[in-house]
Amino acid sequence: MKVYEGTIISCDRAGRVHRYLAEHKGRIAYAGEALPAEYAGAPREKLGVRALVPAFGDTHAHLLSHAFFSAGLDVRGARTLDELAGAVRDFARDRDDGVLVGFGASPHSVAERRMITRAELDGACPDRAVLLVKYDGHAAVANSRLLGMLPGRVRGLRGFDPETGALGLEAFYAATDFAAKKVPLPRALAGLLRAVDGMAARGIGLVHSAAGVGFPLDLDVSMETLLFRGLDSGFQGRVYFQTMDIGKVRRRGLPRVGGCFAAALDGCFGSADAALLEPYSDDARSKGTLFFSDRQAADFVKSANRAGLQAAMHAIGDAAFEQAVRAIEAALADFPRGDHRHTIIHACLPTDEGLEKCARLGIHLAVQPAFLGWEQEPWEYLERILGGRAAGFCPLRRVADMGITMSGGSDAPCTPPDPMLGVHAACNHPVPGQSLTAAEALRLFTYNAAWASFDEGERGSLETGKIADMAVLSGDPLTVEPAALAGLKVEKLLLKGEPYRGGQGVLGALARGLLGGGRA
Repeated sequence: MKVYEGTIISCDRAGRVHRYLAEHKGRIAYAGEALPAEYAGAPREKLGVRALVPAFGDTHAHLLSHAFFSAGLDVRGARTLDELAGAVRDFARDRDDGVLVGFGASPHSVAERRMITRAELDGACPDRAVLLVKYDGHAAVANSRLLGMLPGRVRGLRGFDPETGALGLEAFYAATDFAAKKVPLPRALAGLLRAVDGMAARGIGLVHSAAGVGFPLDLDVSMETLLFRGLDSGFQGRVYFQTMDIGKVRRRGLPRVGGCFAAALDGCFGSADAALLEPYSDDARSKGTLFFSDRQAADFVKSANRAGLQAAMHAIGDAAFEQAVRAIEAALADFPRGDHRHTIIHACLPTDEGLEKCARLGIHLAVQPAFLGWEQEPWEYLERILGGRAAGFCPLRRVADMGITMSGGSDAPCTPPDPMLGVHAACNHPVPGQSLTAAEALRLFTYNAAWASFDEGERGSLETGKIADMAVLSGDPLTVEPAALAGLKVEKLLLKGEPYRGGQGVLGALARGLLGGGRA
């Protein structure tokens, strides 16, 4: 048993802040203003200027990609193309991978204000295959060696440009699938556990991981499922299988389906292929790309809904957002369900009509507030390509006031899996009047994150009877100025009342997963 005294931010439905919290055998035994006599003699930790909050959740991350890039070539820090090419050259010198994969290239963070080209990658690494993924995770640049290795069918796909080495749209997904098959499984497994440790260091105790990026037999989905079921640290993972094949999901016994990649309705703003209702402001010829017809999207959600699954779809542009809303609306008309929690991921440019339907139908939005302060995709760029529509980008205040449930995520590796960065961004929206309060922003990453995967009965708020998954912050987010929120640090993560234990072994986690441990 242990008692915490100080600022206890419950993040419950009533928004209560308590003075005391008692933890006993991994559960919250009491939370309130006056400490009951039975807990008076328990060991006590006085928080002082610090605050106790629920452990955070990240409701949209690509865990395997984040793990792979965190341990590999990350070029987000490059400020010139020469510097970027040098990073590729240095990385190639120390690795023997079949395909060298890097992440984070952006035309907005280098002095030349453009992407690196195939010829420049050839100069940096002529003898090894290189795939350099763009910061948004929806496009890439390949060198000549990799282009020559790709299956012939890729050349006929949209987005294939042999001159510049650029790969977008379906060509990007095909190239990513090809590269994924070259990743050694032991390295992928070890990377997943390191990624979990890294998330825990930022106060995350629950992650929703979008899995399914082209491994043979969908082995990445199997790996993540087994690892999440086998973790013995208290860390929770929920797998979202990025497929529209409902049979695959049911055979694995997973309760949810969708995400990005195979369940992405459109592209992204970084590659100007997010699907818009009206042309891009800087290109009157383009409205972006919808990957599916309305019928295909609706058939997917209908199948998932009838199977009792929770469906999630990537939709960034307003045309894609409306398509996602229509698909869910059609599915619920076909087979009504009261508490489906179907999800639109990103919802960066929602429409008024679509939001009204979200409020009426109970559609959940998994948003990424860190997009609002994204160095690799600055606000000035969004204003250039969207014009006045940028004022409607990620309208958090409007969505919250309509009663629509939002949860917070990072889209890692696109932005760092750091909930306090997301809280800071949500409270400092670049559009006047669209910011959330600190209490509302915290709920995105706590109670709402747990609710988004049907975990709110056990996690997400500091309430009597719930599991004592908690994080200690260096200061009180409810009293600091909004501009100072990013400066608050997670001092420790407590899962089931105990300090998080990292460094778990791969084999032990897999064995426990095979024996049928926790949830995934």
